[in-house]
Amino acid sequence: MEKALVTGGSGYIAGWVIKTLLEKGVAVHTTVRNLDKKQKYAHLLEMQKEAKGILHLFEADLLDEGSFADAMKGCDTVFHMASPFFIDNIKNAEEQLIKPAQQGTHNVLQTVNETPSVRKVILTSSVAAIFGDAKDIEKTSNNVFTEKEWNETSSVHHQPYSYSKTVAEKEAWKMRKKQDRWDLVVLNPGFVLGPSLTDRKDSTSISLMIQMGNGTFKMGAPELYNGIVDVRDVAHAHVQAVALPHASGRHILVREVLAFPEMGHYLKEAFPQYPLPQRTLPKWLVWLFGPLQGISRAFVSRNVGYPIRFDTQYTKDDLQMDFRPVKDTLTDHFQQLIDQKAI
Repeated sequence: MEKALVTGGSGYIAGWVIKTLLEKGVAVHTTVRNLDKKQKYAHLLEMQKEAKGILHLFEADLLDEGSFADAMKGCDTVFHMASPFFIDNIKNAEEQLIKPAQQGTHNVLQTVNETPSVRKVILTSSVAAIFGDAKDIEKTSNNVFTEKEWNETSSVHHQPYSYSKTVAEKEAWKMRKKQDRWDLVVLNPGFVLGPSLTDRKDSTSISLMIQMGNGTFKMGAPELYNGIVDVRDVAHAHVQAVALPHASGRHILVREVLAFPEMGHYLKEAFPQYPLPQRTLPKWLVWLFGPLQGISRAFVSRNVGYPIRFDTQYTKDDLQMDFRPVKDTLTDHFQQLIDQKAI
């Protein structure tokens, strides 16, 4: 890897990928939607000052066909990471989530088809493309999610974010099969947490951590399980996917599964002075009042109270991964927010 493109460079995970690549001396091209909004990518300009690699920024939009062509020129590797990630305040899922994810993936990979220097594409997907609802675990052969499963229960109207990740990844595999010049490796991270490289608070991961500490859940939290992974490990997995020539297929990136109250218990040990969630709210209560918080009853019925499990052995073997403990991830992240006076 000598020159790589990272789409969506201002993103939470993308920042760590860019930092890792620059430290390894890779020339990095990255895209943002608007170069005039420098506050969204100022941290990228700062990190390159002490790195061996060189950073070049380009303006591109997922729905603007051909807009990634200049950024991709001469690149041997493409990390396609740009995709909307939000689960609240969705007014038009098709326009806000589905089209940018699916059509954006198509547009980026069409440019890959037209750029002969590209040899490998790393797609940042999600475990949301493997399952839609926690209840889907009952359909698996051994009550565990593996890379073989696909999300078949999400739609534009139910779990639209999960649906967007599913159709985007399927689009990538479809385009991969139509040619034989470039390879595709897919990463399917769970709920990504850990310290951010910026002080922005507009990511879903960071918003949740703030809510954990500001008393939003002080009366208790629902029994919702998440497969958690550290953002630094996710970035490392992206680099491993290129560094190891044999890397192939899909890869679940999850260190440990925890329910929200369990996350609260971990954090309470390190930060006892904060109103962290300690109790589990009964499902009937979440079902009753969930809609007032923007949580559909269909979501509550299919997710609250259903423990999930992941088999990550293939990821550990294929990418030679060793995930850091979730307790370290949570405490590092929470401490950063305290230092930033966000909590």
